Amino acid sequence: MISDSQRKTLSFIRQYVARYGYAPKLQEIATGIGISSRGVVHRYIQALVQAGYLENLGGKHRGLRLLDKGRESGQAVGGIPLLGKIAAGRPIEAICDQNGGQHGEQNELNLQTFFSTINTFAVRVEGDSMIEMGILDGDIVIVKSADSAKSGEVVVALIDGEEVTLKRLEYTKEGLVSLMPANKKMQAMIYEPGRVHIQGILIGSVRKY
Repeated sequence: MISDSQRKTLSFIRQYVARYGYAPKLQEIATGIGISSRGVVHRYIQALVQAGYLENLGGKHRGLRLLDKGRESGQAVGGIPLLGKIAAGRPIEAICDQNGGQHGEQNELNLQTFFSTINTFAVRVEGDSMIEMGILDGDIVIVKSADSAKSGEVVVALIDGEEVTLKRLEYTKEGLVSLMPANKKMQAMIYEPGRVHIQGILIGSVRKY
């Protein structure tokens, strides 16, 4: 059984490999999981290697390899990582700081029948700012990893490196970034471009009744 911190490390490595096709460096993992110590990351990786989740290729550049044994019970091979929750309302803590599968949720969705699982992740919606798009509180949205998006696309946006939200992206004439809710009762969130980093683009949603 691995710890929450080790599971978070494994989730980040899986996402990185899915997006770039190769393993992250220790510093990239540390940054991705929100810590500063590469030594702590090294200990997490050693534990994951011992548990059969990773293989360390012995000093090679980016020398980590994911193993199928690392798929825990309830995680279907080829599934989409469920990274946490996202605000459809006011922004909440960034998803990169969430432990996948916390609060008793599974941390992977087997949705390969409907969506490509390459460079794709899922987050659970909190709030009602996107209800006019049919995205309700508690829905799971499927997101294609991306670091840029066009005006009019619905995106996962990281604000000030700390908070994340789901909104429709618009660029203003003044060169600002407007994150638009799909709820007439709510106002747009407007920021300087440097404060907003695109994490992905909405490609679908899932609801359980």
